[in-house]
Amino acid sequence: MTRTERLIDDVRSRILSGALAPGDRLASVRRYAALMMVSPSTVVEAYERLAAEGVIRARRGSGFYVSGISLAARSLTDNTTPLLRDVDPFWVSRQSLDAGKEELTPGCGWLPADWMPNEALRKGLRQLTRLPDTLLTDYGSTHGSTTLRRLLLARFAQEGLSASMEQLMLTGSGSQALDLLCRFLLRPGDSVVVDDPCYFNFQALLRTHQVNIVGVPYTSTGPDIAVFEQVLATVRPRLYITNSALHNPTGACLSAQTAYRVLSAAAAHETLIIEDDIFADFEPDPSPRLAIPDGLDRVIRMGSFSKTLSASVRCGYIACRAEWIEGLADLQIATNFGGPSPLSSELIANVLGGGSYRKHLNEVTTRLDRARKEAIEHLDALGITPWMVPRGGFYLWCRLPEGIDSTAIARRCRQDGVVLAPGNVFSVTQSAAEFLRFNVAHLNTRVFSVLKRAIAEHQNK
Repeated sequence: MTRTERLIDDVRSRILSGALAPGDRLASVRRYAALMMVSPSTVVEAYERLAAEGVIRARRGSGFYVSGISLAARSLTDNTTPLLRDVDPFWVSRQSLDAGKEELTPGCGWLPADWMPNEALRKGLRQLTRLPDTLLTDYGSTHGSTTLRRLLLARFAQEGLSASMEQLMLTGSGSQALDLLCRFLLRPGDSVVVDDPCYFNFQALLRTHQVNIVGVPYTSTGPDIAVFEQVLATVRPRLYITNSALHNPTGACLSAQTAYRVLSAAAAHETLIIEDDIFADFEPDPSPRLAIPDGLDRVIRMGSFSKTLSASVRCGYIACRAEWIEGLADLQIATNFGGPSPLSSELIANVLGGGSYRKHLNEVTTRLDRARKEAIEHLDALGITPWMVPRGGFYLWCRLPEGIDSTAIARRCRQDGVVLAPGNVFSVTQSAAEFLRFNVAHLNTRVFSVLKRAIAEHQNK
């Protein structure tokens, strides 16, 4: 701890122990500085930080006093996610996001902190200090950083996707990109097709827009195309939302034949497609995409950088018809008053434009290949088998031993500090009770031990 942090900790401890009660006056700055053998300025900084948190408050000309609500009372209202709430699409997100430092999260959707390009991010942060002051103070522009958009267009061109600046805008995150698109394209009562299973937050977000969600079974090469064509012909949905590459949660990739038939059916029934390309950079080589042969006519590409760079530096993007971009930009102003943080987008541009990003991806891909192989071996010993072995990424969609319910296992493991992702949170039809989604980068000996105990208890009931 720094000297200031030690003082803050000391005051907090006194309040929690009852030595200082609400309304009590703290020692004067000079007296406390002498007692703790620090400078008065250090005490002032500590007191000001505690006051900013509401732990203490200043009275002009009188000093600092413990606030009316003590820390002990405040801690009672500092709620985290209840363990016994319904296991729904929000359950995994909340349990993972609120997990403590000692808890394990093999059900989460991101890489561990020490797998990320931290040195490149720090270097990028240092470079930001040389940019104009407006970067630190101004709102984001309506379409986002020109630098980052140009980098994205160059990456699209390398794939064979031709797009212009007028067809691309940045958003506050990938989730915000999808929300903006839903606001722009959908009305309550519209039908939207998703894969079954699919990313659980697709379902959570779509429900907030009061639409009819229709699931289509997902196979190792994409949606079950016969069912997909039938659903489009009978339901005539407004949208189809999918991951073409390294599908969440299955890890599958779209085949060229399926991609062709999906595009043909969508055109025939006037269904728009949102292709979330967030996992693309984890592929060893590109698999077929929907946006490339479509040319951003009926297919909208969206994505973000939270999986490959940082979930803390939020920024997403939308690439679509040029005539839609202005309407989407207006919506972003209405909901966010401008584009993403200039700091975030310039930092991402610095990292993407530097020479370290490709090296980082190569290292991560190698680590994931090794982690995936080891995970399959350890899970197999528990009778847990992968639905398929993905060609990249960090997800394994696995089937539990016969008769084992994944929700029950997830609840039991959560009691031991392990957050899992049970199958039915991904399934519109609730037909994936025997599955769990694992993040191979977060699996370790303790997770396997907790899983083994939970399965044994379930089998012995």
